[in-house]
Amino acid sequence: MQRLADDRLRAAGVEVWLKREDLIHAEVPGNKWRKLKYNLAEARVRGDRTLLTFGGAYSNHIRAVASAGSRCALSTVGIIRGEQHLPLNPSLAFAVRQGMRLGYLDRDAYRRKADADVLDGLRAEFGSFYLLPEGGSNELAVLGCAEIPAEIDMDFDVICCACGTGGTLAGIAAGLRPGQRAIGFSALKGGSFLEREVDALQFRTFGSRRGDWRIETGYHFGGYARATSELEAFIADFRDRHGVVLDRVYVAKMMYGTYSLARAGVFEPGSRVVAVITGPSFPPSA
Repeated sequence: MQRLADDRLRAAGVEVWLKREDLIHAEVPGNKWRKLKYNLAEARVRGDRTLLTFGGAYSNHIRAVASAGSRCALSTVGIIRGEQHLPLNPSLAFAVRQGMRLGYLDRDAYRRKADADVLDGLRAEFGSFYLLPEGGSNELAVLGCAEIPAEIDMDFDVICCACGTGGTLAGIAAGLRPGQRAIGFSALKGGSFLEREVDALQFRTFGSRRGDWRIETGYHFGGYARATSELEAFIADFRDRHGVVLDRVYVAKMMYGTYSLARAGVFEPGSRVVAVITGPSFPPSA
């Protein structure tokens, strides 16, 4: 836990702490580890020796699955959206160095990646596998993320996290104590659909909606992996003030939104807010 000493937060009467989930592991950090933890255990129980998952060409989830598989003596397959481009970009090159085999689906097939015919085709090509969804969000992932609030050994009022597939928020909200609430910040343009996704994940995992939570959709800065000069300036200023380099795809948008809500008086004076740093900013050459 890291408290932010920041005059802007003091002026708003809000105390903000970072939960540095990005420090869990250099290659399987934060919510990537939380989501994989129980899935890796389940794959072992089932006797599966191969993990197969999906992602874009720059997916941190693909990186994390490749690294976790290598360390757990499991084979890995990454199915990438779109066509192959050589040479591989740094993210996919890293995954291959960890032993991951890559496959590709055109955008139409990728949209149908959960359909039986697509999965049967992948089994014919790669053999039997333990299936991890894109982003890693399933019921076991939610259970892993639900452990986050209990590790915070102080009282808090609000906990904030970034949202891509909704699994992290679904779990965090389920782990809250009475009186606490969670806010997810969509990194995607048009992220209102995430409320349905979080609801569905909680119902599949627990049988009901859990916790007091909501999603902010106004801090996407143009959409997934998009950024503006305003966001880039915020990232640079945050680094200079606090020594933390924020991931521009997810975490920086959540952090910017947290400051914005504090300035707008959304948090009552005296509130203690926890911002979950779910992952690091990987350098382009990593």
